[in-house]
Amino acid sequence: MDYLGKKVLVAGAAGFIGTNLAARLATLGARLRLTIHDKPLQMAFPEAEVLKLDLRSAEDCASAVEGIDYVFICSAHTSGAAVIRTTPLAHITPNVLINTLVLDAAHRAGVSKLCFISTGAIYPDTGTRPVAETEAMNGDPHDVYFAAGWMKRYAEILCRTYSEKIASPMRTVVVRPSNIYGPYDKFDFAVSHVTAALLRRVVERHTPVEVWGTGSDIRDLIYIDDFIDGLIGAFATNLPYLAVNICAGRGHSVRQVLQTLLEVDGFSDADVRFDPSRPSTIPARLMDGGLARTLFGFEPKVPLADGLRRTIAWYRSRQIL
Repeated sequence: MDYLGKKVLVAGAAGFIGTNLAARLATLGARLRLTIHDKPLQMAFPEAEVLKLDLRSAEDCASAVEGIDYVFICSAHTSGAAVIRTTPLAHITPNVLINTLVLDAAHRAGVSKLCFISTGAIYPDTGTRPVAETEAMNGDPHDVYFAAGWMKRYAEILCRTYSEKIASPMRTVVVRPSNIYGPYDKFDFAVSHVTAALLRRVVERHTPVEVWGTGSDIRDLIYIDDFIDGLIGAFATNLPYLAVNICAGRGHSVRQVLQTLLEVDGFSDADVRFDPSRPSTIPARLMDGGLARTLFGFEPKVPLADGLRRTIAWYRSRQIL
C-alpha cells in the first residue's frame, strides 16, 4: 500500500503502539495527524499535525478525522493484571465511547480505510492450544477478561458492520495482537504488563526481583517492530473486512522470560522471589499466526533474547536522559 502523501490519522499517538506506528508511517511518507489526550507524545514528529482531543467526544472525533484517508485506532484505556482483576469496568465505558465514536466519525467523513487494534483477550480459553481467528465467538472470553474481551468484540462487530452490512461501506481491518513488548511500552508498575515490569526490575537491579504469580503463565511475546510489520501487512490487504492475529506463534513462560532477561543483562546473582498471592491473569494464551502468514507472508523476525536486549538498551538510554 502506498502511503506517500496520504493523510493518516493515528488516534492515541502517545501510547506504545501509536508511537511506534507513527514512526513507521512517517518513514513511508504519510502525512500524519496524531491525537493525544492526557499524555504528551513520546517521540518528536516535526512534520505531523498534533491535536489534543478527547475521543470520548463526538465533536472531537469529527475534528480528528476531517480530510483523512486512513485511520488507525490505537487510542485505548489499558492497564495491567491488578486493575483488570480488581476494577474490570475501568476498561469499558471510555473504550466503548472511543471506538464507537471514531468509527462513526470516520464513516461520516468518507475515510477510505480504518484499522482497529483489538486483543487476544477476546478469545475463549483454549488452554495451551494456539487459537485461530475463527474461534473468536466460540464461547465467552476467559472470566478475568470477560468485560474487556466483550468490549473489544463489540468494536470488532462494529468494524464488520461498517464494512459489510451498510449501503455505503468503509473498509476495516481488525488486528488481534499477542503480547507486544519493546521500546515506548508502559514501564509504570501500576499499569505495566508482565514483560515490561520484569524488565524494569532487572535493569534497576531490584533486590529481591519480585514476580507476581508462580511464573508458570505462558504468553506469546512479539517484539514491537515485528508487530508493526504485521499491522502494515494486514492493512495492505485488499479485503472489505479482515480480522487477523499478529503474533510470534510460540509461547514462553514468565519464568523463561525472566531467565532470558537475567542472562542478556548479566544479572547473575539476582534474588528472584515468586509471589503466588499477587494477581496474574490466565495460565496460557497462545495464538495461531497461520492466516497472516497465508494472506500476506507475515513472519516475525526478532527472537525473544534479541528483542529483550534491544528493549533493555532503549530503557537504559531513556533513564540517562
